[in-house]
Amino acid sequence: MNQDTICAIATAPGGALGVIRVSGPNAIAVLSHIFIPASRKVRITTCPSHTLLYGHIHDGDKLIDEVVVSLYRAPHSYTGEESVEISCHGSSYILQQAMQLLIRNDCRLAHPGEYTQRAFLNGKMDLSQAEAVADLIASTSEATHRLSMNQMRGGFSRELAGLRDRLLHFTSLVELELDFSDHEDVEFADRSELHHLADEIEAIISRLVRSFSVGNAIKNGVPVAIVGETNSGKSTLLNVLLNEEKAIVSDIHGTTRDVIEDTVNIGGITFRFIDTAGIRDTTDTIESLGIKRTFQKLAQAEIVLWVIDAREADEQYHKLAPRLRSLTKDKRLILIFNKSDLLASYESSSLMVAALSGIETFSTISISAKYSKRVDELQQLLVQAASLPSVTPNDVIVTNVRHYEALSQALEAIQRVQQGLTDNLSGDFLSQDIRECIYHLSDIVGEVTTDMVLHNIFKNFCIGK
Repeated sequence: MNQDTICAIATAPGGALGVIRVSGPNAIAVLSHIFIPASRKVRITTCPSHTLLYGHIHDGDKLIDEVVVSLYRAPHSYTGEESVEISCHGSSYILQQAMQLLIRNDCRLAHPGEYTQRAFLNGKMDLSQAEAVADLIASTSEATHRLSMNQMRGGFSRELAGLRDRLLHFTSLVELELDFSDHEDVEFADRSELHHLADEIEAIISRLVRSFSVGNAIKNGVPVAIVGETNSGKSTLLNVLLNEEKAIVSDIHGTTRDVIEDTVNIGGITFRFIDTAGIRDTTDTIESLGIKRTFQKLAQAEIVLWVIDAREADEQYHKLAPRLRSLTKDKRLILIFNKSDLLASYESSSLMVAALSGIETFSTISISAKYSKRVDELQQLLVQAASLPSVTPNDVIVTNVRHYEALSQALEAIQRVQQGLTDNLSGDFLSQDIRECIYHLSDIVGEVTTDMVLHNIFKNFCIGK
């Protein structure tokens, strides 16, 4: 492991205060060269862990700033190393002067995620907990915060560790049988008990794999495609839902030629809205590409908002229904009759009934996006359509693609164990599949993870964490 002493600014620019983190074997020694405590009786090198010191950062005779320093002795620090945090004023000039001073005193600039990576390598957390740190920083809702906190506290790791330990016990008994196979027919591992365990573990891993669809929606937002004919009010609706002028609104048909995406939190759920190009027959090459992307995004969406101009409801519905009906049959569809302000209520209602003939849809609503009429009711329909379960602090829900892939492979392995027990396969075949399941479970917490995997995980962290 790299034993350099590293430093980085850990706070965003523009604040009243700035924090510089220093970690490594020489962190406190480096600080003693540039920091003068206000009390001359204090000796930095002998201060105990978790000590706060007030004083000044000096570059020779030049005063840089008044600061408060936090000292953490190994292993009682975030990284498990000797660590220092310098809290100074938030001036970018002061922070850069302090950083240059540290680098001249044998520190180097930290790589993205290097503090958390060192914490993992020093055994302060497992890999799934380390990944949860990045998720916690990026959390944008109460649900994502809860999931990240639960994973960071080790809830996910404990569940996997329990499964792995039970499998290890049985595979050791199965392999012990192999040692005696040349001498006598022995059975240390009760096959019925192993079958029961395999069924139980298969059910748990299946639950975790299935939870990924919910976890991914919570973490990245529920994808919602806004589709319909040109000039039906899709861009106006997007702007109203986002509460900002994100898309250009015009009476000219085909204004939106590419997909526009943005997220917003509604009722504690993050929705990722995708405004698409209006669907129509066109000879315009650019607009045709936009319409092609419309159908690509439609396939990725979980909820579809089909926007119809209420004045032309029957015509627009029958024109697009042959193309959209098959593409939305597995989606949660909300049929929106827009521009209802231009119609009498009874007329709008009768057109809705006429347009809905022969289609099964999640729900329908008549709105006026231009005047934000009944948009709050539409938002309630979106929350109902998302149908995400409430997240409690103890819930274990998979949100990480790497974890999902490892669990899927572990599920395949344990299912082979189940089949092997049913087919009465020999212990060497069973042991191989059990060990493969253990391998994939261990990969999630980082016990068998390669350097390349570590690099890919931590390169996306922010510098200073």
